[in-house]
Amino acid sequence: MATAVVRLSRTLLSRNTAIVTHNIGLKPSNTQRLNQCRTAVSTATGSVLPKPDKVSFGLIRMTVVVIPFLYVGTLISKNFAALLEEHDIFVPEDDDDDD
Repeated sequence: MATAVVRLSRTLLSRNTAIVTHNIGLKPSNTQRLNQCRTAVSTATGSVLPKPDKVSFGLIRMTVVVIPFLYVGTLISKNFAALLEEHDIFVPEDDDDDD
């Protein structure tokens, strides 16, 4: 079982790796060795890589993602609190401290 997981992860990694050539750029690797295709700033030959494409993540996109999940989380917590109170699992005590 463990060898199958290792073999599967190795094939997935080798499929996604590529080697950098001088004139062609990135070429898919057919070998089983695991070579990193991109370093932080430069290639193996020393040339500087171009800036990566920046995906803008504006306020509207963030709001579209955050608001529904906050609402669903609120509904889940409200229903779970009602369930706990209904089954008397967690009910806060009403202590009237008349000091």
